[in-house]
Amino acid sequence: MEEPVFINPFTDFGFKKIFGEEQNKDLLIDFLNELLATQNQHISDLTFKKTDRLGITDLDRKVVFDLYCENERGEKFTVELQKAKQAFFKDRMLYYSSFSVQEQGLKGNWDYQLKAIYVIAILDFIMDEQNHDKIVVSKNKLMDIDRYRIFYDKLTFVTLQMPNFTKTEAELVTNFDKWLYVIKNLHQLDHIPGTIQEKIFKKLFQVASYTALSKSDKEKYEESVKYYNDLKNSLDTAHQEGYQEAQAIYEVELEEERKQKEEVQQQMSALQQQLIETIRNMHSLGLSAEQIALATNRQIAEIEGILSK
Repeated sequence: MEEPVFINPFTDFGFKKIFGEEQNKDLLIDFLNELLATQNQHISDLTFKKTDRLGITDLDRKVVFDLYCENERGEKFTVELQKAKQAFFKDRMLYYSSFSVQEQGLKGNWDYQLKAIYVIAILDFIMDEQNHDKIVVSKNKLMDIDRYRIFYDKLTFVTLQMPNFTKTEAELVTNFDKWLYVIKNLHQLDHIPGTIQEKIFKKLFQVASYTALSKSDKEKYEESVKYYNDLKNSLDTAHQEGYQEAQAIYEVELEEERKQKEEVQQQMSALQQQLIETIRNMHSLGLSAEQIALATNRQIAEIEGILSK
């Protein structure tokens, strides 16, 4: 099997190697500054903190890789990469943010003033299948829904739906475009793109170089890739099986609908035949077409048509 040129950032090893090592934190800082530029956020330094989370499940550990850090102003950042959909995804983001709130609590005389909290989720899937706008980045805060004003500015949830990012290398304009392109396509590249030559990206490509990994790190990365592929295959299989099951259910429903329509048509036909016989019997008893029309609530032309056959 041919060795890759660059590691896959959607693996646990790749994500932590690129964004989670102390000597490479300038990569994470630059990425966050580009991502949060519209929030008037500029980070000069970050401190990595423990990511142990109370109540984190085995499923979380399998599909979510997270980093927890703090900037020079004490603001909190949870950056996670999620490989697969989970039920109640938004609830889980809110739950994760609560740890950053609780740890700021002070004993004694405290005025409840909090530092800003950011929960950033890089998603290897489309969060909302009904989202026809193909949104890549979504930034959300607590809002006054009647006045369309931000109610609380210090809690921000950011999601990046990476499958919705479809720009080619030739279409990259901003540094943020380049970040999204690199995150999505890094493991498929066999060279450094000519349009991505900024100093920060040169370091990223150096950090992400597969050949530059030690033997031990290569083994860890390969194990991480194996797990990534196994999970992806399992999800793809489940999706395909789910599609086939849905298709089978749809076909059964179509057949049931066809049978119901057929039964209704047969019933209507039987009622029409019964009506015709009733009209003829009434006529044989001496009733005129006008009298039969009045008795059956039908048009005279319809009665005459039946009697003429």
